[in-house]
Amino acid sequence: MPKVKIPRKSTIVDMTAMCDVAFLLLSFFILATKQKPPEVMAVTPPNSISAKVAPDKAILITMTKDGRAFISLGDETRKADILKDINTIKQLGLTPSELAKWGKTEFYGLPLNQVKSSLALSDPIPPIKLPGIPISDTTNNELTDWLRSVTNVFAGEDQKQLQEMLLIKGDGEVLYPVFKNVKRAFKKNQLFKFRIVTNGEPVPIGSELYMDSKKK
Repeated sequence: MPKVKIPRKSTIVDMTAMCDVAFLLLSFFILATKQKPPEVMAVTPPNSISAKVAPDKAILITMTKDGRAFISLGDETRKADILKDINTIKQLGLTPSELAKWGKTEFYGLPLNQVKSSLALSDPIPPIKLPGIPISDTTNNELTDWLRSVTNVFAGEDQKQLQEMLLIKGDGEVLYPVFKNVKRAFKKNQLFKFRIVTNGEPVPIGSELYMDSKKK
């Protein structure tokens, strides 16, 4: 008896709908993903062996090799509250509209007595031309005022979370007195823990740290 022949069916699958969905998803993620902005003030920190990545949610103190200090307030650091507090305690006299404009700044590096006049400018001062936050004079270390506002805003909350946000990034050629003045501002606000941002490098093969990592 002859075998029954099963009719062959086409194996061609129409992928048009799948391609449409794929491109729609790709377009959505491209438009919805928030890209990390480039650094406004580039510095070259020293190298170190570290496995931790600096969080985007950070309050970053940057020190340049020419001795200037800057502060940037990242996402979810309650920037608006910090700016409002420093406006109050230092009596800067900023209006709500000026505070809103100030809040759009990503990098702060002006003496506080120049903030109001700078907000009246049609074009913001380029970061490279900012004089930096005054820190060299022990009687007028304005980084102390910035950090005081930070501690005021986060008072009563989990201080471990605040410590995770505090980062210091300095150029490898920055002189120690600059770092000492920054550290003094932290100490005056009872902030004794922070993290230093460095350029990560691989663990040397054969070192004790390398051998320990292999055991884990």
